Amino acid sequence: MQNAREKFQRQGLGLAALSYDSEAILEDFTQRHSIEYSLIADPKSEIIGRYGVLNANAPGFTKNMAYPGYFYVTPNGIIKEKFFEAAYTDRETGTSLLLKLFPDLVEGNGREVAAPNIKLALLQSDEIVGPGSRFTVAAEISLPPGTHVYAPGVHGYKPIQLTMEASPDFKLLPLRYPDPRVLFLPVINEAVPVYEGKFRVQQDVVVSADRAFIGSITQPKTVTLKGIFFYQACDSVKCYLPQKSELSWDVRVIPLDRERSPEPIQHK
Repeated sequence: MQNAREKFQRQGLGLAALSYDSEAILEDFTQRHSIEYSLIADPKSEIIGRYGVLNANAPGFTKNMAYPGYFYVTPNGIIKEKFFEAAYTDRETGTSLLLKLFPDLVEGNGREVAAPNIKLALLQSDEIVGPGSRFTVAAEISLPPGTHVYAPGVHGYKPIQLTMEASPDFKLLPLRYPDPRVLFLPVINEAVPVYEGKFRVQQDVVVSADRAFIGSITQPKTVTLKGIFFYQACDSVKCYLPQKSELSWDVRVIPLDRERSPEPIQHK
């Protein structure tokens, strides 16, 4: 969150974090990591309980902690959005959260990939992640005027499809396609779901938090996600030959921070 702090500020958003830790633990954490936003101590988990995010099954020294996640709160105190995970090890990165709140924001250089008849660029919410991080990669498609591709669910035509390669280093969540528009084809008197102009297909990814994987990350290392994008572009006159483009996104995975506060102030 500290790395994304300035990006939140540019959108007029402030940051505050709430945890079951004591003031002493949060002060130590703030100093070690140069945190520049507010950390709120809730050692009895009273606020956590009122917000309904208490992890009642957390064992040992993690007892009374909250589920990991975020609330997006308006200036008048209304919860507008919330993003929470059931697993303590899965955590949405700050930049991935911003991408969900403000879809036009994205980190990365928009690297272009060869794709006949369309423009195809690759984007990603984060370039550096840690074990358990949940981030987003995207394929951004730009179509020439008067050109369309068919959306998933179409019958009798070839829809676009992003197929991601499985990897033990990542968990792939369901792909997110945008809502299509319905195009009426007067020649055959048929209405079909299509995409036109510019749109994105997004893939949420969770970095493995498996013990063996965490143990293997003793130094930062680059890991590559791979996929294939299938499509067939059409205009008002003809449909071009079906095509596929190979896609890849590189992320830098850094070791998990295992350092705890001094023993006298640790959770028992």
